[in-house]
Amino acid sequence: MSFSVLITGCNRGIGLELVKQFLKKNPSPAHLFATARNTTAAGELSELAAANENLHLVQLDVTNFKDYPEAVKQVSQIVGENGLNLLINNAGLLPQNRDLDAVTPEDMMNAFEVNCVAPLFLSKAFLPLIKKAADVNSVEPIGIHRAAIVQMSSSVGSIAENSGGGLYAYRCSKAALNMGMKSLSVDLTGTNILEMSMHPGWVLTDMGGPNAQITTETCCSTMLNTLDGLTEKDHGAFLRYNNTPIQW
Repeated sequence: MSFSVLITGCNRGIGLELVKQFLKKNPSPAHLFATARNTTAAGELSELAAANENLHLVQLDVTNFKDYPEAVKQVSQIVGENGLNLLINNAGLLPQNRDLDAVTPEDMMNAFEVNCVAPLFLSKAFLPLIKKAADVNSVEPIGIHRAAIVQMSSSVGSIAENSGGGLYAYRCSKAALNMGMKSLSVDLTGTNILEMSMHPGWVLTDMGGPNAQITTETCCSTMLNTLDGLTEKDHGAFLRYNNTPIQW
């Protein structure tokens, strides 16, 4: 089996650490695709690509929807008839204006575009390749090693768990992401493609800030264990990185 993975937003933080963790796996993916807005200035990601021939960098700003066909073409030329097994829509935006006095319409629109619209339409763009993987790997059970789309969500997108208020743009966009995931999971029922949302935890990154609870290493190693164990029962689910459910 030729296992392939594509992760968006890999120049830093969770995306970069996911790349590192996938490269450490034994075996690591036959093809690991990592997107960044500027692959020529991707620093550590570029160094990893130079040292690992199975890591392919794809230049992509997820808000440039017109560039999606070219990204799909690049991946297709490498994976061929094996298709793409796993798409992780990790790229995200947390606007700085977070409370009611500061939030702007532009914050709301920008967060919605990056955190909700882009994951849906990138999933749609790559769906033919993901369907290929689902068909080619018919002996595999439903899960990431057959065909899966993982939307990187957040527990702050949970309406039931919102006791803190604020974070208007981020909360609303992640709640919308979850609804898009849920609708897509319904539409993909019967295709043998797993679709779900994952909360990575409160992580020590530029986005998570210095008061966060876990490191990127802990987040991503635990998340990969959870991803490896996903089955058909997790289709349309909203889970934490440590495989515990989140209320909608």
